Amino acid sequence: MDNQWFTISVYSENHVGLLNRISGIFLKRHINIESLNVSKSEIEGISKFTIVVHTTENWTRHIVAQIEKQIEVIKAFYHTDEETIYQESALFKIASHLLFDERQIQNIIKDSHAQIVTVSRDYFVLAKTGRRSEIDQMHDDLEPFGIMQFVRSGRITVTKAEMPITALLANFQQS
Repeated sequence: MDNQWFTISVYSENHVGLLNRISGIFLKRHINIESLNVSKSEIEGISKFTIVVHTTENWTRHIVAQIEKQIEVIKAFYHTDEETIYQESALFKIASHLLFDERQIQNIIKDSHAQIVTVSRDYFVLAKTGRRSEIDQMHDDLEPFGIMQFVRSGRITVTKAEMPITALLANFQQS
């Protein structure tokens, strides 16, 4: 089987140490977590972990089964990129003089649909939201001019198909 990108969604109670145990599952199998985001879910009191990995479907299926064995985990799912709608965000800090002196910087901002978040005497900050490849392209375009700082968020995602998790979580909350 060939490696591909998978997004694993884990719905759980918010307990100390769960993230460490989940990351240990990947560590034991020598699978790198490419992106990780933890946030509240659509159900109050329930957290959602969004984990992106590049591996085989077989390994992903085994990982999800191991994650579901954790006591605090209510349910875990995995999806391919084609089954989800996803975004990442990034911030780029660039020297201010470039904004005015380099016409190409203005073209990069316009072409990538980035936003200027703030401008100061010494630097300006750009925000870009999109797919990983779009952020990578903007990084590559800005790199020759000098990037003072760069940070990227973990993936956030929703599935294209209806997820049965809301009903499942509602039943869990009533128990």
